[in-house]
Amino acid sequence: MTRLANGGVINRQRPLSFTFNGKRYCGYEGDTLASALVANDVTLVGRSFKYHRPRGVLTCGPEEPNALVQLLSDGDQPNLRATEIPLKEGLEARSVNCWPNARFDLRAVNSFLAPLLPAGFYYKTFMARPWDFYSRFIRKAAGLGRSPKERDLGRYERVNHHTDVLVVGAGPVGLQAAKILANSGHELMVLDMQGSAGGHLLYHTRLIDGKPGAEWVEQAVAELQTRKNVTWLQNTTATGYYDHNMVIAVEHEPAQWWLRERLWHIRAKKVVIATGAVERPLIFPGNDRPGVMLADAAARYIGRFAAVPGKRAVIYTNNSTAYSHLELFKAAGIQIESVVDLRKDPGKTELDLAREASVPVVVNASIMKVHGRSKVRGVTYKNGSGSKAIACDLVCHSGGWNPLIHLYSHAGGKSRFDIDSAAFVPGERAQGACTVGGADGVFSLRKGLKEASDVAYSLVADVADSGPSPPAVPSTESETPYSIDVIWPEKDLKGKAFVDFQNDVTTADIALAVRENFQSIEHVKRYTTAGMAVDQGRIGNPNVIGLVSQELGQEQGAIGTTTFRPPFAPISFGVIGGNERGSLIIPSRTTPITPWNIARGAAMDEAGANFRRPFFFPRAGESMEDAVAREATAVRTSCGIYDGTPLGTFELQGPDTAELLNRLYTNRFDNLPVGRGRFGLMLREDGRLFDDGVTFRVGESRYLMSCGTGAAGAVYAHIDRLLQTEWTDLKVYLVNVSAAWATMCVCGPFAREVLGKVETDIRLDGSFRFLDFRDGTLEGVPARLARVSYTGELSFEINVARRHALHVWTTLIKAGEEFGITPVGSETSGVLRIEKGFISPGHEGDNITNPFDAGMAWIVDMDKPDFIGKRSLLRDIKVGGERQHVVGLLPDDERAVVADGSALLPAQQEVSRSGFQGHVTAACFSPILGRTIALALLKDGQNRHGDKVLISGLEASCEATVTAPVFYDPKGERMRS
Repeated sequence: MTRLANGGVINRQRPLSFTFNGKRYCGYEGDTLASALVANDVTLVGRSFKYHRPRGVLTCGPEEPNALVQLLSDGDQPNLRATEIPLKEGLEARSVNCWPNARFDLRAVNSFLAPLLPAGFYYKTFMARPWDFYSRFIRKAAGLGRSPKERDLGRYERVNHHTDVLVVGAGPVGLQAAKILANSGHELMVLDMQGSAGGHLLYHTRLIDGKPGAEWVEQAVAELQTRKNVTWLQNTTATGYYDHNMVIAVEHEPAQWWLRERLWHIRAKKVVIATGAVERPLIFPGNDRPGVMLADAAARYIGRFAAVPGKRAVIYTNNSTAYSHLELFKAAGIQIESVVDLRKDPGKTELDLAREASVPVVVNASIMKVHGRSKVRGVTYKNGSGSKAIACDLVCHSGGWNPLIHLYSHAGGKSRFDIDSAAFVPGERAQGACTVGGADGVFSLRKGLKEASDVAYSLVADVADSGPSPPAVPSTESETPYSIDVIWPEKDLKGKAFVDFQNDVTTADIALAVRENFQSIEHVKRYTTAGMAVDQGRIGNPNVIGLVSQELGQEQGAIGTTTFRPPFAPISFGVIGGNERGSLIIPSRTTPITPWNIARGAAMDEAGANFRRPFFFPRAGESMEDAVAREATAVRTSCGIYDGTPLGTFELQGPDTAELLNRLYTNRFDNLPVGRGRFGLMLREDGRLFDDGVTFRVGESRYLMSCGTGAAGAVYAHIDRLLQTEWTDLKVYLVNVSAAWATMCVCGPFAREVLGKVETDIRLDGSFRFLDFRDGTLEGVPARLARVSYTGELSFEINVARRHALHVWTTLIKAGEEFGITPVGSETSGVLRIEKGFISPGHEGDNITNPFDAGMAWIVDMDKPDFIGKRSLLRDIKVGGERQHVVGLLPDDERAVVADGSALLPAQQEVSRSGFQGHVTAACFSPILGRTIALALLKDGQNRHGDKVLISGLEASCEATVTAPVFYDPKGERMRS
């Protein structure tokens, strides 16, 4: 074990035993898993995703891309960063993405296949065969860790909090801002993602106001935590910054022992972002080898955990930061073989630091090779004098600093490229967000404390009517000025140089992407997957941007950054869900008939709006196809019954209700007689299908509207928005009564006879016409009956209060026994719909289809003054051109299995057309017709009845004849009987 005898924040009185990859090690309280592995000389911790190259610990924080582990001892959690896992007694973890183990990984054969796997190879390769051929292999290779099989027993909760000012980050600049803000007396909240406050002062010895930095931090924290106006959260990550100064944070391992994590929704008047910066890597061949570590990370392991990552080191840098670590490394017993500096002229202060530490410096030099595979054994560098090999077991490199501007960007803030620091820093501000210190591109402790003091003072003046006197800025010792020269590697390097470590993206991949004309940084990201790993490009993105700018010959500022999106760091599904777990994650909605359906063996399925509905009702030994065929045949030949309660139902009342309906629907409703219903089609503003349903006129100014189950919420929100924001002059009350009614439908040739067996005062004779409704009683229960058909058969829709529903349902079932009444599921309803060619906005409405394409011109009254979507329909007519129309398809193979979504191609004999012609929207086997039928969207389909097309499926293809989309009872005589 390479552990210093003194130093660090670990508790040497509390040794802890843990297991990694089946081997037992020892650490201390205060360690992370990563620091304990470093102290135990474990260099190989995992494998990369694509090439399965050996990888070691690279960083010391949440930006770690390599050291991902499966935590077995605490709920079997996958893909956790070893750098963020607190060490506990009995902790057990193993490497991910390797088989059979990290040291001998058979999938490392991918490294030898690398020439066949360049950036974007998947876009080209996977077009050669059907996707199913590749998916079998890809699914086995996809992912890193193993999904847990046991239920998460941890408890989570959510908290809402309001504050005047939120400070994110408790490093020295965050603490300085917090002290001034707390003294103002306003409500303050401080978040820090580390286990202890202090930031880089935890491992760098600096003096503030003549005190050691750690002592200054301790006093500041103690002072803040005793104040009543300060809420202090340690070990808490701010994951997202949203509109109206809403910050969401995750508190890990709260003080309450029964809680695993807590999700905070924080609304602040002002936000101070003091998240600091992370060190970026340098690009050189072999920069991913175990034993190659960021210089600042090595300093953290030594200063904070007393863990020494190597014995002989080479330091590789292009900036001044690495020189400040020389004294710390030497004191830890590391023999520094050389500083290899890319710059021609390092500053005098830096060279003096090297001279004092007796460390040789090689300038204008670059590392060309790292020797070793599973651990570093040496490097070869070259400069103007030639090449030289140096034996070492640790390479510490520093490519400069990347300000953590992610939260600032979440809030809508812009970034700009700062030439002096060679980094993207906060630019134009949005919302109440202020950045200070490293997050603002200020890499000086003295300047950072001054900036934090100024920002805090200005915020106090903003929040309060008058602020205190300007605060004194703490004094600091002299420091080495930050300077950097970004020098990009030569092209055509011998060996792989990585810019995204987890996804194995190399300099060659970036160059290839640009050569293939992916010049936008967003396109380069997606083509190469650079920046799409778990660190989300925090350490590698500036290098990707720099390489693209080098290839294009443009400034980095012109290239810009990719879009930073929440979350800032991965968060657990448990904390997202909170207390809503199990069936409470998405609570299933039921109807009064649901228990009856389940008791009768119905195959239940989610059918829109989270309703559990019967899919079909299988009898003993029946397959789904047999059950659906039996149910559909019963509806066509005898009688069926189904539960329509999930349908949306809205009551509209007021003197302007008819006008509202005229504007909502494509047809007229102001001339609808009381006691009658009318089918209506609702469009979006772009003229595309939105929803359809029947609306009844109950009184002169009172209407009852029905809509689809899945669309009910959207339709209600649509109408409510229009009444509240667009048509405020209309006097209409809108009430969602969906939950008040239970709906059941008796349908089929014997529907009237079944209802005739039930005690009712409602006349069911021929005077009860299609789309009429009547009020009365049914079995002594107040009920409303309507002649509405969603199956194309004689149908009666029955509406009763929910408390009466099960009684009425069982009465109807008993009354219909002699007529063979059959419960019908949603799958059967789909078959009946396709047979009748009824259009479904969710299927045939594909965000392109308009009513004319759907063959529904009969319901569009273009003579009305206006309705939603009319202008877009007029534009469609004016533009003209070939459009996709709804058609029917009769496959030549009458029992062909046709999948929804199958592509339509020209038939072999068709020579006038080529390419994609459309797709199947819905298909089924019709038991009443004894054959397969389908509805589809086909180019110019209304003029191609009788033509042949090829239905191209994943498993098989077949030709079909194009026909009208109504296959059964085209005149609708049965539902009007």
